[in-house]
Amino acid sequence: MIDLIKLDERSIVPKYLQIINSIVFNISNGNAKIGDKVPSINKLSQEFYLSRDTVERAYRVLKKRNILVSVHGKGTYIAQTQNDVLTQTKVAFIVNKLSAFKMQIYNAFLEEIGDNCQVDLHSYHCDETLFLELMEKHKSSYNYFVILPHFRNENMRHTSITDKVKKIINTIPKERLILLDNTSRQVAEDVAEIYQDFEKDIFTALELGKEKIKKYDKLVLVYPKTTFYPYPIEILHGFMKYCSQYNLNFEIQEEVSVDAVIEAKSLYITIEENDLVNLLNCIKLVGLELGKDVGIISYNDSPLKELLGITVMTSDFKAMGLRAAKMITNYTKEKINVPFYFIDRTSI
Repeated sequence: MIDLIKLDERSIVPKYLQIINSIVFNISNGNAKIGDKVPSINKLSQEFYLSRDTVERAYRVLKKRNILVSVHGKGTYIAQTQNDVLTQTKVAFIVNKLSAFKMQIYNAFLEEIGDNCQVDLHSYHCDETLFLELMEKHKSSYNYFVILPHFRNENMRHTSITDKVKKIINTIPKERLILLDNTSRQVAEDVAEIYQDFEKDIFTALELGKEKIKKYDKLVLVYPKTTFYPYPIEILHGFMKYCSQYNLNFEIQEEVSVDAVIEAKSLYITIEENDLVNLLNCIKLVGLELGKDVGIISYNDSPLKELLGITVMTSDFKAMGLRAAKMITNYTKEKINVPFYFIDRTSI
């Protein structure tokens, strides 16, 4: 049995989930049968250099699902047949990229959904072809599909959905589908959605910080228009709407280079981490004081940004995952604009 268990060191899926998925997979395809003995906790932890806690957690979940059963003094055995395993609730969690923020959504979803569902993580890297291949391969394999729809077009720019994606998503029964993070009016109106309103969110966040923002002569949005993982154009629209309403001088830049010229009395808004790092280095090199001579607002909070005192605009990613899980466990269907926060620190 130990030869059938496969773990991927490079995968961001937690090891305890990989153990669960591997055992379930081998039962479902007939490689392992009812009555087969599984490796002991010590044996499995030694084989894959895992902590006992990791293996114990996996086995605890499998026992709770009645997939495994322990016999005192003898060991742990498979307790379900191939057909029994296949009838369990399975969720496909399909993300556009494996970023830290998307993983916050995924991990919150896992914690809330509990141990009675099998949740498989898939990523299509904003690529239409990869997404379509995933759906064609798995569209009959899951009870629920949780999809974060962000794609790039032929010009490497963001699009919420394509015609081919819309067509295949609309074949999923609406009671089995939840769209997260991004909304699309091209999908049927009665689909459950927990989304960011990118245009409204940035506008509202900047309004919350306007008393500090107004001390700067110019606002600079660093918005990569073309990138492998593109960002919604609505971010740009919301920024320009805010600047227009308050008659502010503004500029759009696609990146902050390592030797960028930093203008005093400018407030920079960054989306990508690399731009934030370059910006901080450039500010330090020219001797400007952050929060006085130049300002920074960054998208999406992190412990490091909190430590550095970086003001952020951030969505509540954990709430997104929690609400999605509750829709499944409570059999509800809603459309929810997830909370978006402006967290004022010392960088403006």
